[in-house]
Amino acid sequence: MASHRKPKQRSLTSGTARAAALLALTGAASATLLDGTGHAENRLTPAQVKAKVDEYQREAEEATERYNGAREKADKARRTLDALRDQAARRTTRLNTARNALGAFATAQYRSGTIAPALQLALSSSPEQYLQRASLVERAGSRQAALIATIGRQERKLRQVRGEAADRLAALRASRAAAAHHKRTVQEKLAAADRLLDRLTLEQRQRLLAARDGNKAADSPAPAAGRAARAVSYAYAALGKPYVWGATGPHGYDCSGLTQAAWRAAGVALPRTTYTQINAGQRVTRDQLAPGDLVFFYSGISHVGLYIGGGRMIHAPHPGAPVRLAAVADMPFAGAARPA
Repeated sequence: MASHRKPKQRSLTSGTARAAALLALTGAASATLLDGTGHAENRLTPAQVKAKVDEYQREAEEATERYNGAREKADKARRTLDALRDQAARRTTRLNTARNALGAFATAQYRSGTIAPALQLALSSSPEQYLQRASLVERAGSRQAALIATIGRQERKLRQVRGEAADRLAALRASRAAAAHHKRTVQEKLAAADRLLDRLTLEQRQRLLAARDGNKAADSPAPAAGRAARAVSYAYAALGKPYVWGATGPHGYDCSGLTQAAWRAAGVALPRTTYTQINAGQRVTRDQLAPGDLVFFYSGISHVGLYIGGGRMIHAPHPGAPVRLAAVADMPFAGAARPA
């Protein structure tokens, strides 16, 4: 009878139960942890959301300035590359013309049976070798010798130009890659800021945006003269236009795009980025500020505005906020410059 009893399954059942219990506890803990992480930002107060959004948008503006710098380098590299390619094409044409002329001499000498060793060298696959053998050049006629020397010089210069073009092409590709990277960073930071704002109620969001982006009344420009007056006038005309990262107007601006456009209207060419504009012109202290001066903020020189007098400036604050008036004291002051 004992042989017909069912085998005991206690150990298997208890082991399975323990494993199941452990998995259940682990899963519950993981779910709790993930749930807490996923909803952590939902528990932020409106003030904390504002601080975080400001941080994201400041980081986006820093990336915008890096993007502007990379794009400016790419544009310069592209223009230089185009010029070098044109130069290489012209030099190739001149080189071919010289070789054809030399070929005509060689043909004439061949027909007469008197082709010179120098011409044989010059028409070889490495024409430059003959330049290292002056004795051969001296045995050629003066005109042939001049053509041989010309071909050698043109060969060397053409190789130099092609080398410069290759270097510039590499720089262009690197700048374009950097610009693309900074563009992705800007988009990621702005998307993160938008996700935070979307967690607020409509009323909270409206109050927060009103507190951050409220535009002050546009008073008459402070007294200014000459080019500075024209730059300030341009900035006043831009009030209310949207912040558009990477833009220099006339329909939208980022911070350095606005200051560049304002001074361009006054006949002064400023560089493109905040960290290059601060070195454009004369550096001035805060107590020396005059209308038209460029005022810079944050330790990384990532923001700029146009001073208009009375402790105020006009600037393009950040995405979502139009060009507006603000107090210079609203942000951590980093320096000022007076364009010449």
